[in-house]
Amino acid sequence: MSRITLLPCALGALALAACVPATPEGRIEAYPEMYQGLPDDQRQLVRAGRIERDMPPEAVFLAWGRPNREYAGADETSETLRWDYHGSEPVTTTHLGFAYGRSRYRGPYGYYGPAYDYAFAPQVTYLPYLKAAVWFRDGRVTRWERSR
Repeated sequence: MSRITLLPCALGALALAACVPATPEGRIEAYPEMYQGLPDDQRQLVRAGRIERDMPPEAVFLAWGRPNREYAGADETSETLRWDYHGSEPVTTTHLGFAYGRSRYRGPYGYYGPAYDYAFAPQVTYLPYLKAAVWFRDGRVTRWERSR
């Protein structure tokens, strides 16, 4: 196998190996000791992808995955932690644009002249939003919110 074909294969394998499983079942298979350390009622909730009050962070990780952001803090009596899960929503817009540049036609002596480009086409932009948040106090879930 040549180096040219070996490099894309190696990069693809590396990208797949770096991925965290996207489902509760996949995370349970990847972290069986973490799952076995939970009580039976929490194991059932994790398998269903649900969380409840008094769950530890390990159970929330198995149920919902790795958070996009973590915020550590404290109140009058204890340490607090918040996990935020982000999502993105596609928004289609129409854009009228003008571009000036070189022509795409390349002759034997280089590019020929400037090119003017007018475009009126839909564009898709992804807007981030807060999908869910989980609050912990002393290592246990105190509350959570999830968008519908």
